[in-house]
Amino acid sequence: MKSIVIILSAILLSTNATTCIAQEETYKNDDFSIREVSVKHNSNLRQTVWEISVLGTAGKTTPTKVGQLDGAPVLGYVFPTNLKSTDVGFNQTDGIVALALTSHPDFDDTPLWDENSDNVYDNDGIIWHPHWVILHEDKRVKGGLAVKQFKKADETIILPPTNPGMPMYMDSPGYPVVTTKHKIKVVIPDYRINNKIDFSYDGVTAFMKVNTSNENLPMLGVYEVFSIASGDLSLPFKVELER
Repeated sequence: MKSIVIILSAILLSTNATTCIAQEETYKNDDFSIREVSVKHNSNLRQTVWEISVLGTAGKTTPTKVGQLDGAPVLGYVFPTNLKSTDVGFNQTDGIVALALTSHPDFDDTPLWDENSDNVYDNDGIIWHPHWVILHEDKRVKGGLAVKQFKKADETIILPPTNPGMPMYMDSPGYPVVTTKHKIKVVIPDYRINNKIDFSYDGVTAFMKVNTSNENLPMLGVYEVFSIASGDLSLPFKVELER
């Protein structure tokens, strides 16, 4: 785990130097400049509240629609953790378990949830919503990270029943996401993370992109990292226990 973090830290810290200028001008602003990150556990309600505070307005900036899945932009407020893949419903696999709060207007990957409450379940990808993902190193993209993929025929793969049906380690758990002024937060019941409340985490904001046409690129890669709460992706933060 430590070796993965060291490798990814070096990659992430060098991202800005190689980022596409057009994307940086469009999305890199105070809405993704992290001021503070926290995860607090409420023992009475048996749940954790995950929160990222930014200099600007959390969630105000959303991706510009391109009209197709291939090349679709994705923006994210991400919590890398040291949780195990099995804690969130996947089979045992290497990589970093991360909770990503995302927005992407070109597609909807939460088929069980109607985030905009219009009784249509496939039209609300732009609404900020959560995903569990497994991240791993991928030097084919400028951000050096991608969501881990697998072959559809691989019978050893285990995904939570709320997964969106893509051949990646991704889940659409449906936790409530709230944006208020400088803060974006999500609430997770203890039993949905194997009752783990002693994990370490970090905070990251990033630009990602979907690929469905180039087999030499990942299906969902990180192309730019805007901000890292710790500065070095060392996962130094611990869950704060509240009564």
